[in-house]
Amino acid sequence: MSNIKLFESKQVRTHWDEKTETWYFSVIDVVEILTDSSNPRDYWFKMKKRVKTQDGLELSTICRQLKMKASDGKMRDTDVADTQSLLRIIQSIPSPKAEPFKQWLAKVGYERMQEIADPEQSIGRARENWQKLGRSEKWIQQRMTGQETRNKLTDYWKESGVQKSDEFAYLTNIIHQEWTGLTVKKHKDLKGLKSQNLRDHMSEAELIFSALAELSTRQIAETEKAKGVHQNAIAGKKGGEIAKDARLALEQKTGKKVVTKESFLPPPKKKKKLDK
Repeated sequence: MSNIKLFESKQVRTHWDEKTETWYFSVIDVVEILTDSSNPRDYWFKMKKRVKTQDGLELSTICRQLKMKASDGKMRDTDVADTQSLLRIIQSIPSPKAEPFKQWLAKVGYERMQEIADPEQSIGRARENWQKLGRSEKWIQQRMTGQETRNKLTDYWKESGVQKSDEFAYLTNIIHQEWTGLTVKKHKDLKGLKSQNLRDHMSEAELIFSALAELSTRQIAETEKAKGVHQNAIAGKKGGEIAKDARLALEQKTGKKVVTKESFLPPPKKKKKLDK
């Protein structure tokens, strides 16, 4: 299970291994947070060389690679580390944030145990994270409602024979392109997003129309008893069309575009010199 965790409002890509009950964290994301480096990949590369020279430890041997969504939106091999290995890596990074980050790691692990015992706690934490990012209560409620609608659709897909992650992405893109006129990638490009979750940067209107498209898709698929990718793709196009017609009607009445470049991205940082 892949996820995003927040440390001081900064994103860390994570993966929860159900079999071993272990969290894995993107090393590059952690390096970027602790060093404020403008080129964390280069910092990590040089750091591995330095540690090997000084301590004789090959940091790559305490990491593994997992597919994670990169800044270009594609799933790419990424160096990850479990909590114990990550603590060793942190020891080699001179940073005033090291100790707070260690406490954060312990908190993430404890919260996951709580969520397994009580899944509703994960919903509360998602709300808390959005609040930290400055989202309004109205937006948060719409985001959560839309996620529930999305979950019901993906549950139907699973039951009807859709299994692979690229099949889910394909069907999602069909619905999205039909109602917005843009692929998911083009929509992210419009908002200036990279690895960020598109829905976390949608306006209230965009969230509502996304939910309408996915609700319509599920109800059409259920009515037509759609099976497999092909039949669900047909249902997705029909569901997206319903949301598109509603979007066009609203835009005609208000003179305002529903799909916009507006996002919740912070202002761009000033470029720093590369670490030596």
